[in-house]
Amino acid sequence: MQSKAPKFRHWTLFLFLGTAASATIATRPAVGAAGGGDPAFEDIAALEAAARSAAMAALPPLSDRQRFITGPIQPGLQLTHCAGAVRPVIGAGQHMKDRVTVELRCASPAWHLYVPVRVVGTTPVAVTAHAIVMGSVLSASDLRVEQRDLSELPPGFFDDPATVVGLTAARPISGGAILTNQQLVASKAVQRGQAVTLMANTGGMQVRMAGRALTDGLVNQRVKVQNLSSGKVVEGIARSEQVVEIIFQ
Repeated sequence: MQSKAPKFRHWTLFLFLGTAASATIATRPAVGAAGGGDPAFEDIAALEAAARSAAMAALPPLSDRQRFITGPIQPGLQLTHCAGAVRPVIGAGQHMKDRVTVELRCASPAWHLYVPVRVVGTTPVAVTAHAIVMGSVLSASDLRVEQRDLSELPPGFFDDPATVVGLTAARPISGGAILTNQQLVASKAVQRGQAVTLMANTGGMQVRMAGRALTDGLVNQRVKVQNLSSGKVVEGIARSEQVVEIIFQ
């Protein structure tokens, strides 16, 4: 959270059509219910409901302080009634906690419609209780929980303070700041010069020996270590604090 995120701008609705575009879509002034109740065209309210159901399955469950806003789909939009079921699809790589874009697909006649769905309301967020010095490992006393408007939250915010405890501040963080994954890194499991236990599995047996770390390393990161018995320098993987597993090729 380097700076306060801008308020959410209304999503732009994109409509992508097949080759028979002129035959499958038209627009007209909105009159009463979407589609005017004409069975030749899709009911817009039903399309919004389909997009909302797909978003509900993809996004975290709503709290009693939150609700969905779907679309809106352009008033008066007319889509030729789909011969089969309209299929909702959510593309890979959409990892936001408060919004998603649902593609509604029709095979015959060929058309597809992109409908944004977002969550409005508030959510608990992890906030710093005081200024944090770069390199500090965060504890529960460094944090507090506040309810904040979802539309004002930066990407990568933490809604569960327990997931923040034990992480290291990658930069100075001011008091009262909303914590994000861009500000924090995992704590080092192994530090250069530290005494470590080398662990190796060979022939169905686990062998442990004393070693010394030659490089820093996070959990599951490769580090160079020295076997204090043989003096040999090898590479291993930091499995936990002070434990490095030697992988034999």
